[in-house]
Amino acid sequence: MKKIYSILLSGLLLTAAGCDGDFSDINTNPNSAGSNVFDPNLILPTVSYNYGNMMTGYTGAILFQSMWVQVMASTSTGGANYYSNADKYVASGSTNSYIQNVWNNGYASASRVYQMQKLAEEKGFNNLQAVGTIWKVLTLSFVSDIYGDIPYSEALQAEDGITTPAYDSQSAAYTAMLSDLDNAISSISDSGDPIRNDVLYGGDLAKWKKLGYSIMLRMAMRLVDADPSTAQTYVTKAVSGGVFTSPADEAVLVSDQNNGYSNSSANALNVTDDVYEVRWSDNLIDFLKSTNDPRLPIVAEVPAAGLAANRSAAAGNSDPAVQIGLPNGYDLRGGSTDVSNEPNYPGPTGSGDDVAPIGAYSRPTAIYRDRNAPVFILTYAEIQLLLADAAARGINVPGSASSYYAAGVEAALTSIGKFGGGSVSAGDAAAYAAANPLDTSSSSASLKMINEQIWATTGLFANFVESWNNWKRSGYPELTPVNYTGNFSGGQIPTRQVYPASESTTNPEGLANAISNMGGDTWTTKMWWDK
Repeated sequence: MKKIYSILLSGLLLTAAGCDGDFSDINTNPNSAGSNVFDPNLILPTVSYNYGNMMTGYTGAILFQSMWVQVMASTSTGGANYYSNADKYVASGSTNSYIQNVWNNGYASASRVYQMQKLAEEKGFNNLQAVGTIWKVLTLSFVSDIYGDIPYSEALQAEDGITTPAYDSQSAAYTAMLSDLDNAISSISDSGDPIRNDVLYGGDLAKWKKLGYSIMLRMAMRLVDADPSTAQTYVTKAVSGGVFTSPADEAVLVSDQNNGYSNSSANALNVTDDVYEVRWSDNLIDFLKSTNDPRLPIVAEVPAAGLAANRSAAAGNSDPAVQIGLPNGYDLRGGSTDVSNEPNYPGPTGSGDDVAPIGAYSRPTAIYRDRNAPVFILTYAEIQLLLADAAARGINVPGSASSYYAAGVEAALTSIGKFGGGSVSAGDAAAYAAANPLDTSSSSASLKMINEQIWATTGLFANFVESWNNWKRSGYPELTPVNYTGNFSGGQIPTRQVYPASESTTNPEGLANAISNMGGDTWTTKMWWDK
């Protein structure tokens, strides 16, 4: 065991008192602390940050899923041509690199969790071990939802000689992860070790239990078509155990720019080319405008006229009346797919040498460029909307689809204020929800409305991978794929990322078995729960 301590977090350990975002307040040298004095709680902030970093920014979420699921859009033929992977499913020069980011970061993050748990085990820190399992399941389920079959049962055991772990089928991995999660939550004890250096919940064990059960609910709802019986079992366990009961419970991770732990999506959206070329999609803007959604002026702005203004982060016009979403799949090449040929093209802004062809389209506001912006891991709004989905499907939950939906919408509106920009008051959110109740004329009408709201809400929280995953699960919103010349997915919206090429040399047998089990390794191969 002692051989792992010499490599623990060299230069990466961070700690915090409570949830104030101070990742750096530590006076001991982790490299000089032996296992007998080292507190594994010191690893917890790194574990937390690693997960948040994996689900945001150039790791993949903005480069792929944000535009696959048509929350964002880009002409992606100027400086930011790397967005061709997303908006048009066309490879850029770095696509092969982007493919492996979540895989590599996910397993590196899970390995850090493993180190924390082994140290905790030696010290009898049972609660910290349980929190570690919650993070491990959250992390590796994220990886599985992107790639499909993954190593799970034999993963993270290189120290025990397993360097080429078998890939578990996604069904087997999900079964094991849900069981591990259930056992971990049940083992958390108020009389056990305190959780320290906790940047998420400040050591509140009750909230860790709620997070665990909320993760369980979301995972169970993935299975509603693939394995309805297991879905019902774990939905029931999650609800009876206790999921989030208010926005105060939700997992929203602080960022800390001053100490090097900034929001990765904000880092990306501060790149000058991104400031200009990344826009909200017409699908999203039209969705928000259709009901006068009060989030619209908080999240969207039209830059001042001209190319210079469009490449500047200076605040634009947030009047809802002027917001226009950019249709997906257009470019600036002057051919048939040039955005100027789009039927509703509003025209350029500026004049002379200072023309911005996409200047009239809405872009994200400054809250998305704030490097101290929080990372929305899992929210009360999403949990309420998933419960609404469960109720609409006839899954046995205690409330009605209408009441869950209203609570989810209200929370979606008020929690947008956690970005630190504009906010929606509780009164205005309640009035909006009352004016836009769930359509209960049929289960399909309800499911459409619920899952469109999940898509918009997770998208506006910059949790683009979850927007994509829930679209795969539910089929909503109904999206029209982009069929751009030279695309890598046959003109279909990608439903997974292909495995990293490195796996063919580091774990060829495991990879081959996974590809055979899944029926291929393409961008449109369906994973097990995606029915």
